[in-house]
Amino acid sequence: MSIFEPTTDSAPLGRVAVSPSGAVRPRASARRWLALAPVADAFVLTLAVVVERLGGQAVGADNMSVAWVVVFPAITMALLAAGGLYHDRLRLQLLDDLRTIAGATAIASMATIALPVLIGAETSGLSAQGVRLWLFATVYLTASRGGIISSVIASRRDDAAVPTLIVGAGSVGRLIAKRLAEHREIGLNPIGFLDKEPLAAADDEPTLPVLGASWDLIDVIDKYGVEHVVFTFSTAPHEVMLRMVDECTERGIRVTLVPRLFERIPRDMSVDYLGGIPLLSIRPSSPTSWRVRLKYALDRMAGAVLIVLVAPLLLVLALAVRLSLGRPILFRQVRVGRDGRTFEMLKFRTMRQSSDSADAATPTRTDVAPGGVEGADRRTRVGTFLRRSSLDELPQLLNVLAGDMSLVGPRPERPEFVDLFREHVRRYDDRHRMKSGITGWSQVNGLRGKTSLSDRVEWDNWYIENWSPWLDVKILSRTLLAVVRNTGAVE
Repeated sequence: MSIFEPTTDSAPLGRVAVSPSGAVRPRASARRWLALAPVADAFVLTLAVVVERLGGQAVGADNMSVAWVVVFPAITMALLAAGGLYHDRLRLQLLDDLRTIAGATAIASMATIALPVLIGAETSGLSAQGVRLWLFATVYLTASRGGIISSVIASRRDDAAVPTLIVGAGSVGRLIAKRLAEHREIGLNPIGFLDKEPLAAADDEPTLPVLGASWDLIDVIDKYGVEHVVFTFSTAPHEVMLRMVDECTERGIRVTLVPRLFERIPRDMSVDYLGGIPLLSIRPSSPTSWRVRLKYALDRMAGAVLIVLVAPLLLVLALAVRLSLGRPILFRQVRVGRDGRTFEMLKFRTMRQSSDSADAATPTRTDVAPGGVEGADRRTRVGTFLRRSSLDELPQLLNVLAGDMSLVGPRPERPEFVDLFREHVRRYDDRHRMKSGITGWSQVNGLRGKTSLSDRVEWDNWYIENWSPWLDVKILSRTLLAVVRNTGAVE
């Protein structure tokens, strides 16, 4: 029986139930799903080879040796393992794995073409077979990996999460506890802090107990069955922190370190060693680079194509707004975009006009972003549908075509809010380094409407400093999925 009950929405964060035996139930089902991944991959890769061979035989183009039933899966799985897909990772996301899957299957498929050439075998039709094999393997692996990731995440949410100790009860440690509580799919349940001189918790921070100081590490681990320790920042000396890490690793306890200057460490970095000292060379994305300028050019081209493709839908929605609200059909609002420049952002009208000046939005809070219905709810039935489906945002394709916005970027805000937030929210103005977007990294991570403004700013700046074409693809894919699922407006 577990000594830790799973954290639920109704249970206090960090609530711990200790059994007399002191035994901890591991995340058995989640670990079983992770262990199943190589078996599932071997099966679907073999299936891809078999299906391709049967298809080749049907059209009389089967030159592939039977040996590839073993060789192709082996090569692909070796590349997947080298890409870290069989490691027990905290964050599991299918779109992150898709690049590795597509790359591994492409290399393995090219090997099926190159090796027969090297040994002088018959090669006619092999190029087409290699392409078919790559497509089959990529699709099958993606579907299989998606099922396993979904099962692992469900198991992490439902099973007793790993009891996790956070070393350092400062602002960073409390932020880590907050994020772990918000993202239960990671599977770590913060049970408390270890800090000699903890900081007082703010009103919106987790109320986890401080279980002791650095010298209490072993006692806390034994008493609460700790399986994971996250080291943040505390007043403990450097040598003491190193000794604590060594004690954890000697006991087989997984350790996670929050690095200094973490706010400036992008995903694109390299680690070199000068003796025993690791050197992190960072390569943050530059908002003024040629790659970003190319992004904006492609945005305008994509905006033009999308306007043509959705023109019939735009006409239907415009007619619906005209019949339900009359003129004007479009709602225009001044927003602040790149480098603080203002522009008129377009939406379909969703609300009746009001003569009551009290309904005008006034910035009164600096901790929560504005959004949603402000003042009296004046939405029409058509307007409610447009907002729920995010179709009211489609006219912003015209903003993209005009060069005022991008398809993906931080959401723009009204000037009166920007003037207030830049004085009270750290790094708020840094969001204006790139063009505003129809959708953004904050929005696909649940920060829509009246949510934490500081969190939104953090995610927006992370997007700017880690921007890549693939990140935009991920955001657009997740946005489309959210719209299909009808989860609410983008903003």
